Amino acid sequence: MSDSLMKVAQLKADDIIFKYLPEEKGYPTTVISAMNYSVKAGGKRIRPIFMYETFKLFDGEGEVVEPFMAAIEMIHNYSLVHDDLEAMDNDEFRRGRKTTHVIYGEGMAVLAGDGLLNLAFETALKAFDVPGAKKDRVVKALKILADKSGLYGMLGGQACDVDAEEKKRMIGLDELIYIHENKTGALIQAAMMIGACLAGAKKAELDKISEIALLVGTAFQIEDDVLDVEGDEKLIGKRVGSDEKNNKTTYVTLKGLEQAKEDAKEMSEKAIRLYDGLDRENDFLRELIISMIGRTS
Repeated sequence: MSDSLMKVAQLKADDIIFKYLPEEKGYPTTVISAMNYSVKAGGKRIRPIFMYETFKLFDGEGEVVEPFMAAIEMIHNYSLVHDDLEAMDNDEFRRGRKTTHVIYGEGMAVLAGDGLLNLAFETALKAFDVPGAKKDRVVKALKILADKSGLYGMLGGQACDVDAEEKKRMIGLDELIYIHENKTGALIQAAMMIGACLAGAKKAELDKISEIALLVGTAFQIEDDVLDVEGDEKLIGKRVGSDEKNNKTTYVTLKGLEQAKEDAKEMSEKAIRLYDGLDRENDFLRELIISMIGRTS
């Protein structure tokens, strides 16, 4: 994938996301500053880009997708703020700079994460006010956002991950796949499904998008496990080797480095086959799916 095209997509996503961030004023200025700090730390903006490009894939028009693009990035960043806390992964760096709890303190970081989660739904609800928005599609998109970020989605995956770490128990491949599919895959699923939903995709198309996204999300997390072993800290923006330091079961520890790479490749290739079966064209989205394998950051 062209770096320049991806950069343009990221800048477009940034413009949309930043438009919905709260102004830093009034008594809660500190928590607002912490919220904005985490969101403005950069990142690939994979989820809002996936949402927008899937929206375009199904001939979506207008700005109804924009509040949801901002919302899903807020949810993603709230999860990162909490992941980095001392009680969880205890990371000092994220995207090449100090994590929110290091700058603002643990209590304020907890509140910043809470604030971003709440703000995400406040923001998504603004889709109802977009001229031409189809209310039934917005309602369906909101349900997807809630489901995939909650107990039976991202939160559920995170909870299983933390449970295994705190009890220092080894987990099997089935549970690890469950964690990967939910902790990481669920938000990518939400992004693509919401994009398709808001554009008016049919149920069969939505089901196929869901399957494609789950494969992409799982492959993405497996690649993350690989990068924690052999990644370049300057490229990925955080320390490598944290999984081993925390005695964490990963795809690499269960299946080995080379098999992990191969499985991620197979998942991505299956996702592409399913995508091609949609008989719709969006070359950028197709390249984005392909770029999920063999990444270096």
